[in-house]
Amino acid sequence: MAAVSHRKPLAGLAPTALLLLGALYCLFPVGWVLIAATKSPGELFSTATLAFGTGFLDNMAELFAYRDGVFWLWAANTLLYAGGGALLSTAVSAVSGYALAKYRFRGRNLIFNLLIGGILVPGVVLAIPQYLLFSKIGLADSHWAVLLPQILHPYGIYLARVYATAAVPDSLLEAGRIDGAGEGRLMARVAMPLMTPGMVTIFLFQFVAIWNNFLLPFIMLGDDGKFPLTVGLFTLLAAGANQPALYNLILTGAFLSIVPLIALFLTMQRYWKTDLSSGAVK
Repeated sequence: MAAVSHRKPLAGLAPTALLLLGALYCLFPVGWVLIAATKSPGELFSTATLAFGTGFLDNMAELFAYRDGVFWLWAANTLLYAGGGALLSTAVSAVSGYALAKYRFRGRNLIFNLLIGGILVPGVVLAIPQYLLFSKIGLADSHWAVLLPQILHPYGIYLARVYATAAVPDSLLEAGRIDGAGEGRLMARVAMPLMTPGMVTIFLFQFVAIWNNFLLPFIMLGDDGKFPLTVGLFTLLAAGANQPALYNLILTGAFLSIVPLIALFLTMQRYWKTDLSSGAVK
């Protein structure tokens, strides 16, 4: 028995070690960007890779002053694209997923299968056709050209359908119908509160995906006043080939662009609940 009791803790060390290695692998680039952002132009290429520098505040001041504060404009555009697109996508996904999960109608399975097929299509394949379409209707090089393609997200609808199936009991809906509640009221007052953790997950996935999106705005936009951070920092990187001093601004901007994502996850994780039916009990 003693040998068995010693083996169990040792057996649990391997998965833990793998998780720690995976976390280190994922967090190392973030740590490197943080360290590099603290270095002055003279320290960036002359000090040790993992040695902190002394120029973080100067880098921030220069970044915010660059081209009359264009970094703030890029940040505002990114917040518009990511926040607006994620909110609209979450609303569309929640309503669509709820309808697919709780209503029986002709063509339901076909629609769901098409959505599953849409998950398998890479976004890069759709970027050029989307540009040609928006160019034809006069919306290319506008905020709408980046916002509208993000609203309908097959994977978000799939998650909402799966979550609605598990979180919204049919018996609860039937009880509401017996009490005289309409379908719209049932969805707004019963289903959506129960689906809140799933909706938060969809929102976070979409927010991060749109925040980090590069290809779509790069293709759609020509005016750098509409650029998000990803494309704006890329233009800085291209200019850095002739102006090496811009590398510090790029690294500082890259680090600052990560901070909102970290803050979002830390503030919204409390909405993830383990009890799917907690709202029904209340």
